[in-house]
Amino acid sequence: MNTSSQHLQQPLLGVNIDHVATLRQVRGVDYPSPLAAALLCEQAGADGITIHLREDRRHIQDADVYDIAQQLTTRLNLEMAATTEMLAIACEVKPFWVCLVPEKRAELTTEGGLDVVGQITWLTDYISQLHAANIKVSLFIDPDEAQIEAAVACQADAVELHTGAYAEMGLASNTAGQRAELQRIEHAVSHAQLADNKLLINAGHGLSRDNVHAIAQIKGIYELNIGHALIADAVFVGLAQAVTMMKAAMYR
Repeated sequence: MNTSSQHLQQPLLGVNIDHVATLRQVRGVDYPSPLAAALLCEQAGADGITIHLREDRRHIQDADVYDIAQQLTTRLNLEMAATTEMLAIACEVKPFWVCLVPEKRAELTTEGGLDVVGQITWLTDYISQLHAANIKVSLFIDPDEAQIEAAVACQADAVELHTGAYAEMGLASNTAGQRAELQRIEHAVSHAQLADNKLLINAGHGLSRDNVHAIAQIKGIYELNIGHALIADAVFVGLAQAVTMMKAAMYR
């Protein structure tokens, strides 16, 4: 991976396919296949595939992780909580990326960024064990200076900036609020570049074709991870076309 050119390129698209598994789990059958979805997204131009193995296994299952890791030709980004159980799985599967996220059993989706500041010692050791297994590590954090600096202190390879507040302001038609959140993300990207010029800066959560372009234009963002809105588009236009349309919205 050439990190030196990250500021010069358009951001990559990582597709989160969790909700293909959600649809499958509703009926407890073996379809639709997350593996088939991952491969189709790759063929349609996705630069990587993201899956979240939650502790409650509400969508992605252990077998999905192993199957997808074995057959992807791009990069697998495994989202997970920083637990001993997940560490063992990651070190066996060896995805290209692990993205550490906060996790609450009752939440519908991830509600905020990881509190890196409050658990530097644990995360530093945890990340070192993933690095020993030759796995790159990203931390899903709010666009906050202190959290960015803590991520650098933990020796993370990347941060993924939580764009949920930006997306929510747009859904509420709060133009001023959305603009403020966009500026907050822009500032966080600049701060991360100053804190460590080798740190990759990703972003995601709540991004859709309606709001992604402004985020994709921020200089220094390496990759956007998008799931729910893209899978929702796929219901109407098909998965391959949904990937194509998202990339068009990013780069227009």
